[in-house]
Amino acid sequence: MQYTGERIIPKVMNPKSGLLLEHLFRYRFARKFCRGRVLDIACGVGYGSEILFKKNPAITEYVGIDHCQESIDYANKHYKTYKTSYFADDALNKNLLTLYGKFDTIISFETIEHFDGDAKFIQNLYNLLKSDGTLIISTPFGKGKDQPCSNPYHVFQYTEDEFMDILNPFNSITMYHQLDNTIEFPKPNKKYYLMVAVCKK
Repeated sequence: MQYTGERIIPKVMNPKSGLLLEHLFRYRFARKFCRGRVLDIACGVGYGSEILFKKNPAITEYVGIDHCQESIDYANKHYKTYKTSYFADDALNKNLLTLYGKFDTIISFETIEHFDGDAKFIQNLYNLLKSDGTLIISTPFGKGKDQPCSNPYHVFQYTEDEFMDILNPFNSITMYHQLDNTIEFPKPNKKYYLMVAVCKK
């Protein structure tokens, strides 16, 4: 599978790549929140499953969904275990709940900024979560949904207020900020490039 600069493929990237390391760190951060059935929506090539299962016996099953069939084929070749399943599907598919059931934990890293229909996407995730479920979702900081976006892969990028607003179906939202290999509660006068929200239904 060819590395284009957008999709993370650890096996073909420089292990010291800053882009790779900050993606790996997000999965390590998410791992402590994961339990039961875990859905990784926009899972890419599936490398996150390997990180999540490490030292976390609370996870019983991992389901990865991505719109790219090539990525799913790669995931099945390189990251398939008896506890993992990978499917090519659309994050906005209204039938996801019928097809895959409910989950205890959902992960969605750098997904929501890639398409129109963010409210529909969040409603899909909400419906897919069990009543006591947890969503871990991240997106880069931006100038706002009504501003031009320099990243050719992104439809728009949120301000923090806009991101919090789109997550309003959830009862509890805890916001963290990421800078390189640090994900923490935001500190005054420190510049971060990415938001990571932990949401409870």
